[in-house]
Amino acid sequence: MTSALVSLSVIGALAASVLMAPGAQAAPAPLANLKGTVVQPTLFGMHVFNLQNGVFPTIPVVSVRLWDTETTWSSVETAQDQFNWAKLSGAVDTAEKNGVRDILMVLAGTPSWATDDPAAGGTAGVLPGAAGMPKNLADWDDWVRQVVTKYKGRITAYQPWNEANLTTFSTGTPKEMADLTKRAYDIIKSVDPAATVVAPSTGTRLGGPFNKFYPAYLAELKARGWPVDVFAAHTYPSSLGTPTDRAALARVWLAALQAAGAPAKPLWDTENNFGLAGPGPTNPDQDIEGTKAADWAARTYLDALRLGISRVYWYSWGPNLDLVGIQMNTGSPAAVSLKTLQEWIVGATYDGCVGSAKVSCTFTKAGVRTKIFWAESGTQRFKTRGFTKVCSLDGTCKPITGKKLRVSSPVQLRN
Repeated sequence: MTSALVSLSVIGALAASVLMAPGAQAAPAPLANLKGTVVQPTLFGMHVFNLQNGVFPTIPVVSVRLWDTETTWSSVETAQDQFNWAKLSGAVDTAEKNGVRDILMVLAGTPSWATDDPAAGGTAGVLPGAAGMPKNLADWDDWVRQVVTKYKGRITAYQPWNEANLTTFSTGTPKEMADLTKRAYDIIKSVDPAATVVAPSTGTRLGGPFNKFYPAYLAELKARGWPVDVFAAHTYPSSLGTPTDRAALARVWLAALQAAGAPAKPLWDTENNFGLAGPGPTNPDQDIEGTKAADWAARTYLDALRLGISRVYWYSWGPNLDLVGIQMNTGSPAAVSLKTLQEWIVGATYDGCVGSAKVSCTFTKAGVRTKIFWAESGTQRFKTRGFTKVCSLDGTCKPITGKKLRVSSPVQLRN
């Protein structure tokens, strides 16, 4: 079972809904405005089941996050000063053999011998004790130093913890998590100054844990001089949620950063999918298939650009998994969609989006302008003036025959 997914259904049963911040539906000014920037292939991040065993996606992927790959602290340092690097090296080797030069490792997961809470964890794929904090911070320091020294120049980014506001993954206080973050930052930068330090992710769909933990954690980070290079969240909506709901949760996260006076740093959504069970029994898991799966996968990344989020790590490439709503594997509608969307926008300048119920985004590549249209819900009519072809997320194109086009899923207009 996957740790990230089960946690959201288990913890979600304890809360009825997300507590939305006042005005959360109104988009705050992005901390990192991407308008005018060139879309990088790293926008399309991915988790890969069995990466450590040689599995790799059949669509273009240049950035991966190591989670649910048997590479956590508790999986590697099974006894003090006894390291089994086989799985971590396997994951890094596989990524590199497939052209990946951008690897994000999650350092989390306290080993049973080091934890202050042996009962913390033990569910959702998290080893017993792994959700506890290290009893001795010197053990944490040594772990971080060992990893960064061994993989300097190969692992390019580190994230101290996963979903630090959920007790399935962490029983630490905001202060304790900020201490781990600062200590990791200082060690990483001393060993590998080029490495990126990504803040521990926070889950957004459960309002109670988010509001209790995240503002306090940001205050602690501020007191330590903001020792991160990137801010991170997980914006899974409820099981019945849509891309519109996911974007609203991202805005809650952005509003919290703004309220804390956070500096302008890159924003990454380090884990995302749809249809996960919860919160509560009225939100059973959902299967999202066909055109809807293709549509929602693409909108996840298009919305990221609109929100100023420069990277999204999809969860996850691999065999069909009941716990997620959208399957990502060879030939699946979502995989075809992401491959197509990359062809449309990677290397293009993002010129911005307009609209709410009907959205229009403009891109320019080699002096050629294209537009991507979609409807937030239902179907909308868009003007086609200036364009001769309309292309769909399945990779097919056809001539435009009228002055207006009825659109629901994202389509690209081009000449």
